[in-house]
Amino acid sequence: MKIIVTGGAGFIGSAVIRHILSDTDHQVLNIDKLTYAGDLSTLESVSRSPHYEFLQADICDVAAMQQAFADFKPDAVMHLAAESHVDRSIDGPMVFLQTNIMGTATLLEVAREYWLELEAGRKENFRFHHISTDEVFGSLGESGLFTEQTPYDPRSPYSASKAGSDHLARAWMNTYGLPTVVSNCSNNYGPYQFPEKLIPLMILNALDGQPLPVYGDGQQVRDWLYVEDHARALYRILTEAKPGATYNVGGHNEKTNLEVVQTLCALLDERRPRAQGSYAELITYVDDRPGHDRRYAIDAGKIARDLGWKPQETFDTGLARTVDWYLEHQDWCSGIQQGKYQRQRLGLKG
Repeated sequence: MKIIVTGGAGFIGSAVIRHILSDTDHQVLNIDKLTYAGDLSTLESVSRSPHYEFLQADICDVAAMQQAFADFKPDAVMHLAAESHVDRSIDGPMVFLQTNIMGTATLLEVAREYWLELEAGRKENFRFHHISTDEVFGSLGESGLFTEQTPYDPRSPYSASKAGSDHLARAWMNTYGLPTVVSNCSNNYGPYQFPEKLIPLMILNALDGQPLPVYGDGQQVRDWLYVEDHARALYRILTEAKPGATYNVGGHNEKTNLEVVQTLCALLDERRPRAQGSYAELITYVDDRPGHDRRYAIDAGKIARDLGWKPQETFDTGLARTVDWYLEHQDWCSGIQQGKYQRQRLGLKG
């Protein structure tokens, strides 16, 4: 297969490309704008593969996308390019609407025009896989799980923009017949995650002896999914799901934010002890994020039943691997922050 991956220099996209190029014979065209969160060093291990190509382009650029499809002639698209940080969407929502909604609409329309011209066999097998988030479902109470039938109830500019893009992907199938599939995932973590996100932010702050800011009371619950498990799930959905299908992908790891930070502190206490005391002494409670959803939790039973996917990592094994990776890659952590982000607090405009 020839697969276009959008956003392939990002955290999840790069994991997907590493998986495809390491474990299959497929060809990949990585299309990425290289915004602040895009980093080609995440693909260094596979960048010299004869099966890999890179195009720096904006998914909102119709002409560039048309040319990319015409030149590469894909059999499938994995669409991961997106603005993805809730706090940033609070500070500047319009770029989220532009990239996540208009960019997705552009890709869908370019893909549709391309798909219509394919010969019958390739046309039938073509797939457009739109990758989304569980945040489109809003906030759960103390019990219950998100399923593929959960109504949408987005609460932030980020989640609203992703909800809009999900609806577009389904509309292009229902209206035009373009064979789309949609997946919604829980919180990812693992190697190469940009340090604005909770887990790498806490690791790097702890190592620098800086405060570990916990929003509100720290009792917000998230389901945590190791990024390499997610990459394997996405590839399976792309290659095995039927057009029109939706799958929720989760790690079966519900944890409060405070539990996550405390577990990180314990791992760092073992691996790189402070001169005095525990890293947990750096935990600092700060004002909560505006509109902060209280609880997310995914029922990933459908993908297990239909496609035989289950996560390989538990939260304990995945988090230990993640901490070890950041300890071993301090140079990458320093480089990714140069001129882009110095771990300052975002998302206070609400």
